[in-house]
Order: sequence, then structure tokens, then C-alpha cells
Amino acid sequence: MDRQDAYDDPETPFIPTFRVKPQPKGKKPSPGTICAALAGISLLSFGFLLLKPLSHLDTQDAPSYSAGFNSQSYVQGPPTKRFRDNLRNNTKYITSWTSAGWTNDVMTYGNLIYLALITERIPIIAKFLSSHIDPSEPPLAFGEIIDVPRLSQAIGIPLLEWHEVKDPESQVLDDLGCWSVWESVEKYKENPRPRGSPIIDRLKLDISWTRTPDWVKLTPPGIEDDHASFWSLATLGFPQARSDNLGLPNHPSPQHQVSLHPDDQLLCFDFLYFIGAQRPWEWEWDYSPAWRFVGQHMRWNASTERLADAHARRAMNVPVDEPTPPYISIHARHGDFGDQCNGIALDQCFASLSVIARRVSEVQEELRTQKGIEVTQVIMTSDELDPEWWLGVRALGWTWVDYATERTEEIYGKWYPVFIDAIIQSNGAGFVGTRGSTMSNLAHRRVQSWHNGPTRIVQWGRPGADDH
Repeated sequence: MDRQDAYDDPETPFIPTFRVKPQPKGKKPSPGTICAALAGISLLSFGFLLLKPLSHLDTQDAPSYSAGFNSQSYVQGPPTKRFRDNLRNNTKYITSWTSAGWTNDVMTYGNLIYLALITERIPIIAKFLSSHIDPSEPPLAFGEIIDVPRLSQAIGIPLLEWHEVKDPESQVLDDLGCWSVWESVEKYKENPRPRGSPIIDRLKLDISWTRTPDWVKLTPPGIEDDHASFWSLATLGFPQARSDNLGLPNHPSPQHQVSLHPDDQLLCFDFLYFIGAQRPWEWEWDYSPAWRFVGQHMRWNASTERLADAHARRAMNVPVDEPTPPYISIHARHGDFGDQCNGIALDQCFASLSVIARRVSEVQEELRTQKGIEVTQVIMTSDELDPEWWLGVRALGWTWVDYATERTEEIYGKWYPVFIDAIIQSNGAGFVGTRGSTMSNLAHRRVQSWHNGPTRIVQWGRPGADDH
């Protein structure tokens, strides 16, 4: 079966319309759980943490980075009507935009920030779009889900968000020249065009696109693939490569109909999801520079992480006076993956619950033998809609967050079930995911990097696909 095209990952959590939840297991926390909880309390006594201890894993407790980079030191002042009026003359910046679903957009911004590192520029990050959740839901600022001060401190550069640069209420249409990567890597298609994003219109930008040179493509010319090379794109942020390629085909801006060279002070690209250093789909590999130098440092905003922990605790029926126990998180991606089953019945194409349970057992054994902890709690996250399937989850003694009962969307908005699922996945002591899902891949990476936890990725697509 062909590899899942991870470009589009429009999954949303299942919100059950029935009320079945596993009963409390009545197990006392393990010695490891108690020790870790006491360690968290000890740290709090020094007043050095942003978060109260959320679980058995001390690594979740985030120190404050307020003394790090002050983003206001890298602009002229408060947001201005025209973005350029707020850029400092002695500073160079880089930006791009998203349009591929939230998980993939997180990866896109990781790529943008890595490109900022190697070009020695300050990234300006736009809001996340809700196009794969509900287009009517307002965009969400990067810093509302990602701990920006902590990220900035970890990678050693300041980060800006667009609302810090340009007044979100401004109606001034700014001219800007940018590079189109998409037009170059899609040359194998008829009439390739620059890739737009609704966020460009929200920012009131009128962009004149210049096609990047053909040599930015990561894979050989004869291979139909959309990936570009980090370092090839980086060269366009320096004088020699930029000046050598200003004569490439250019599209006038749609509103003002002006043709502009790609901006030198604000280096900008249309779409940076398909970027790699050595091979396509690089975030799936342990050496991935975007993951190692940026992605693993994109930790959760403290308040959102606390909210996710509260949901997880209620799902596991944890008493108020007890710490969050270690748990194994699962992400079973179904939904539109069924389109890849090529006529195979879905119950034969997707991994069965018994197959997933076998992987959970492997993770439990690894936690037992390598860390000395007994993990009995298991939290399922999935976009599966079949109530019978969820009854099977319950029969295994596993639990999940019932977002309907929690009224999560009603109280916090439609973004939050997706965020909470991702945070719960990432904070498992171990994790079991679905091959081909970028959401699973990021959870797998986070559990390994943040908690040194064992992970498994379940194969699917035919009967016996995960036999081993």
C-alpha cells in the first residue's frame, strides 16, 4: 500500500453521543508515582515552576523563561498599521504561512523556525487556521498553544508573532515580495501556481510571488515529489543567491498589480511543510534537524496543558487529592484513512483493537522492565465514529475523554478537543500510534524526547499488516 500522504491531516477527536466510561480501577499509585509527585511538590516549594505538577513525569513541569528574549526588543514598538513600520532597520526576519491542518501546520512552523536558525533571522509566526476543524472558528495565536518564551530560550533566538508586528485590526494592504516554493516543486503538474493561505488575506498582505529556482527541489528532477531542501532555500536569504535569481518568473500582486522582487529584510516563502535536509518526510526520522533543533522544544502553553491534565484526570477517575498516574496514550487514526483501503473492508484494513492491545502490552512490559513502573491506565484518542468500537475500547478497561459530557467545545471552543488530545498523547508514559498519521508521529516523538518513554506505531492497510 502506498504511504499516507501526510500533507492533509484533517482528523478531529470523536465526541461520543452516548455515555459509557470505564469504572475506577481503585488502584493505589505506584511508588514511582508517589516519588515523582513529591519531587514536583519539592520543586514548587522553590517557586521556580510555571506549572503545578501535572503527573508522574517531572519533565512536564516547565520553568519560567520570562527572563529570556523580550520580543518587543526586536520591533520598533507596539503593532503598527503597516508591518514594515515596525521592523527594525538593523534586523532581518523570515515568515511563511500555513494551510494543511493543525498538526501539519505545527510542523510547518517548526520548519520555518529551523530555517530562521540557519539563516540567522527572526521568525514571524502567523496564527493557526481552523480550516480542518470549523472554518468559522477564529484563528488561534501560536503562543496560545505553544510556550513561546520557553521555545525561544531553548533554541537561542527570539520569536515574533504577526499580531506583535502588525495591528490585527489594520485595514492597510501591505505590498510584499516573496518566493514561491510550491510553484517550483510542483512543476511536474500542469500550470503550477504559488500556494496561498487564508491567513495572508487576514494579515492584509498583497504578495507578488517569484518562483524559486528549480534546484531548491530536494529529490531528483525525475521524481514527482513536493519536497524542497532546507539549505537550498536558505541560500536565498543571502545576497549572492538572491541576486542571482531575481530574474525568475514573477507574478504581480493580485490587488495592486505590482511586481516586486522577493523582500530582503522580510524573507518569505509561500509554503514550508514539504521541506527536508536529506530526504522527504523527515520528521518521521530520528535525525530530523527540524525536530531535533526546534520541534522537540515546542512545549505546550502552561494553561492549556493544565486543562488537558484536568480532562485526563477525570477520564481516569483520579481523586482530587492524588497525583495524575502514569498512563499509556493511544492514537487510533481512522476517518479518511479508509480511502486508502483499496476495497478491503474497513474492519480488515484498520488494525483491530486486539492488535492495538498487543502493542499496548509491549509498551507496558518495556515500562515495567526498563523503568520499574506498572502502568495500568490507558487513554484512547481517536476519530472513530462507531459506538460499537468504543464499547470494545471500554471492554479492554481503557478510557477516553468524553468531550460531550465535558462540554469542552461549548466552554473553550472547537480547537480544544484537538489540543487536549494532542497533549494527552504527548504526556503518556508510553504511546501507541497509527502509521502514516502526522499526529501519531509527533506524539511518538514527544513521548520519546520529553519522557524517554517507549512507543509503538501500528501498521495497517491489510489483514495481518502489524504481525510481528
